[in-house]
Amino acid sequence: MSISLTKKQALVYNFIKDFTAENGYAPSYRDIGSGLGLSSVSAVAEHINNLIAIGALRKVPNSAHSLEVIDITFPETTSLFRSKIAQLTNEEDLEILRKAAIILGIDINEED
Repeated sequence: MSISLTKKQALVYNFIKDFTAENGYAPSYRDIGSGLGLSSVSAVAEHINNLIAIGALRKVPNSAHSLEVIDITFPETTSLFRSKIAQLTNEEDLEILRKAAIILGIDINEED
């Protein structure tokens, strides 16, 4: 089951996801506010806290730029891929599953 986001939550979530993909690190609250035209850092914080509460984001402790996007599309698919990869020993089959995950945009490298 996927998580449903409001329009504003989706904007914040996608901004963080895209910024992180482009820059290799998560944006600051000010980066998010600036990128989305939000004038208040507290408004950004409220949106982020809501996304954390529903499981779309997580904060990495003791880290600057600590926001981490969680794949909210199909967590059960991610879980299935991870479990199958853990069971497989044939390198060819493993590579097929890894390529399929990349095509589907599923991050199978980190445990939730």
